Amino acid sequence: MTSPAGPGTAARGPGALPAPGGPPSRRRRAPIPHEPSGVHQVGASFLQIAATVGGMAVLAGQIAARVATLRVDGAEFMRNLYRMGVKSMPIVVVTALFTGAIMVIQAAPLVERFGAHGLLGWGAGFGTLREIAPLLTALMINGRVGANNTAELGTMVVTEQIDALRVLAIDPVSFLIAPRCLAMVLTLFLSVIFADALALLGAAFTGDLLLGVAPAVFYNGLTSGLLGIGDVVSGLVKSVVFGVVLALSSCQYGLGVTGGAPGVGRAVNATVVASAAGIFILDYFVSFTLD
Repeated sequence: MTSPAGPGTAARGPGALPAPGGPPSRRRRAPIPHEPSGVHQVGASFLQIAATVGGMAVLAGQIAARVATLRVDGAEFMRNLYRMGVKSMPIVVVTALFTGAIMVIQAAPLVERFGAHGLLGWGAGFGTLREIAPLLTALMINGRVGANNTAELGTMVVTEQIDALRVLAIDPVSFLIAPRCLAMVLTLFLSVIFADALALLGAAFTGDLLLGVAPAVFYNGLTSGLLGIGDVVSGLVKSVVFGVVLALSSCQYGLGVTGGAPGVGRAVNATVVASAAGIFILDYFVSFTLD
């Protein structure tokens, strides 16, 4: 008997090759992925930012609860304070000295033009104490301490060390997160005080070297009444706000690492960018509020 397909041919199953000389089969092409629209990208970015900010708020509440009940590991706090604060002093010293020198160089043309040598201390001190010292110090601490904190926490998440702490009935927030956040805020606060003094020292030295303004004249401009304690407090308040932003963002991105080792690198990059953006945004609102 012959098959229904005709003499000399065999019945072909669904996966059989076409007969020689027959019509070519049509291959199914994979659908071309559509690029997301601009509205979709904006919405996705907004949801991602909202999720990050919400996670930081929840983390801040958990840290505040541990601090209020004194459930913070003291040894870990001191270790992080040394690692984040003391070891950051070289970069803070260099940044502060050159910040004061740059402020004098920028003011030098106007000082020479109008002969206002007595106002050089006020001009350098006003911008340094209120804005430049806290801002640049926060950015330096962000690049050194914030990125390192994110990398360490992200590595702990990837290697399941955070889960191991939970298995051992150790609270990761009390043992790891809260001490790091407190150390980072205190580090930035003390670093700004140190940077203010060094920046004014560098400004006085540069003014004496470039403009011939004696240090006594320079510091008289600082204490003549044009600058008050409010200018110093403004910079210190900003340092605390910046420290909170750095601490929360670095811990949030570190704890949210996914995707193994590449995810750690992405988290470090996101931490530096998000912290810098948060510093500038909050700097505007704090300046607007205090002024």
